[in-house]
Amino acid sequence: MPASKFIQSRDNPLFKTLLKLSKSAPERRKQSATLLDGAHLIESFSAAGHAIEALVLSETGAKRPELQRLFERIDARQRVQLSDPLFHDIAAVTTPTGIMALVDTPKPTAEPAIDVDSVLLETVQDPGNLGSILRSAAAAGIEQVLLSKGSVFAWSPRTLRAGMGAHFALRVFEDCDLSAFSARFKGQCIATDLQAKQSLFEAPLNSPVAWMFGNEGAGLSTELAQRAHLRVRIPMPGQAESLNVAAAAAICLFENVRRRQ
Repeated sequence: MPASKFIQSRDNPLFKTLLKLSKSAPERRKQSATLLDGAHLIESFSAAGHAIEALVLSETGAKRPELQRLFERIDARQRVQLSDPLFHDIAAVTTPTGIMALVDTPKPTAEPAIDVDSVLLETVQDPGNLGSILRSAAAAGIEQVLLSKGSVFAWSPRTLRAGMGAHFALRVFEDCDLSAFSARFKGQCIATDLQAKQSLFEAPLNSPVAWMFGNEGAGLSTELAQRAHLRVRIPMPGQAESLNVAAAAAICLFENVRRRQ
C-alpha cells in the first residue's frame, strides 16, 4: 500500500488538479476525470472494479475510525491527506464528508446495444435530475443510458451524489446521436406527451423499449420526437400541469417493471 503524504500548500500540483476538477465542468470533461465525494460512492466505484487514482482524506476525516479504515483498505494509486482548509476548498457540500477520490470517468468499451431496454436523454440540464434518472434506471434493471450532446456531464459531483452509485451499475454513453440510435433500435421507442391519447398504463410495452425523455423546459426536439413509435401520457388527475422529468422517468420505468412481473 503506498504511503500517504500530508498536503497543506495550495501550490501542490495534486491539490491544484483537485481544485480545478471540483470547480470546473469543462475541466472535468477535458481531463475525463472527476471527484467522488464520500465513502458510499468510493466503495461503490471500487466494488465495480474501477481503479482509483488518488484517495484524499481530510485532517478531520483522519480522526474518524471508519474513514481511516476505508482510506487504508481501498486500493488507490496514491493516498494523500489534505489540511482541513484545503479539503474545504474542494468539497462540494457545506459539511464535507472527510474523504474523496480522484478517478478517471469510466467509458463503455462497446457501442450501445440496440436490442436491450434503454433510456435516451436529450439535453437534460439539471445534475440532480440526471442523477435521479440514473438511480431509477439502475433500480429498474435498465442496462444503458444514452445522453445527447448538450446534456449535463454525467460524472459531475452533483450528478454522482444524486445517483448514489447508480452510475456504476449502468453503461452510460455521452454525446450520442439519439436520432441515429433510435432509427437502428430493434424495439419500441416511446416518448411521453401530455397530449397523447394513449395512457402509459394501457399502452403496449413490448420488449425491448427505448424510453425517450427531453429537456426540462423544451422537452424532446421535433427530430427525436418523430422517431418515437409510441407516445404516451402519464395520467394526472390532480392540479399539476406536468411532472419533473426525473419523476416522469421513474413512473415509466417502473410501469415497465410492473408489466414484466
